[in-house]
Amino acid sequence: MGYNIAIDGPAGAGKSTIAKLVAKELGFIYVDTGAMYRGLAVHFLKKGIVPGEVEKIEAACEDAKVELGYENGVQQVYLNGENITSQLREEAVGNMASISSAVPAVRAKLLNLQRNLAKEKDVVMDGRDIGTNVLPNADVKVYLTASVECRAMRRFKELEGKGEACDFEQIRQDIQERDERDMTREIAPLKQAEDATLIDSSEMGIDDVVKAIIALKK
Repeated sequence: MGYNIAIDGPAGAGKSTIAKLVAKELGFIYVDTGAMYRGLAVHFLKKGIVPGEVEKIEAACEDAKVELGYENGVQQVYLNGENITSQLREEAVGNMASISSAVPAVRAKLLNLQRNLAKEKDVVMDGRDIGTNVLPNADVKVYLTASVECRAMRRFKELEGKGEACDFEQIRQDIQERDERDMTREIAPLKQAEDATLIDSSEMGIDDVVKAIIALKK
């Protein structure tokens, strides 16, 4: 049985970045949902399926097994035992992943793959569905939060560092509006703090947050 760490939080909390760093520090597997969707997409394409062929996509889910691992510290994706990491960034794969991820059977398949991975391996996972769908009994549950201003500034600096045009006030407004929308969702990240350790990272650096989460495991 794997040791599971689940990390959730509102928009801009940096949960994915932090989850990846926690996994790296502990030698755990970071459950990359996007990579797994792309792994399923490669499977569909190998079978000659084109985006939009929903019935064929549903049928193809049955014999697909996507796994995650690491080689020399770099995450690898395996499809039925074959390393397909080099194929994940192909445009056709991205298009298939985007379209097929909306198919209920594909989403159900992914959740099942993630649950099995969490049973077999030590994993760290982030995202709004973790508490209710994938890791309801995680050994460590963390809910990251920070002020709207703090999250907006982090996003602003991230975009600025990439050389992308950005407006701080617009980013702040977008995050605040998303918080309000999330509060009305049936499964909302802002409602999942009840059974998690709350970490307010407003005055913390990322390294400090990572250390605080790892300390919970100890």
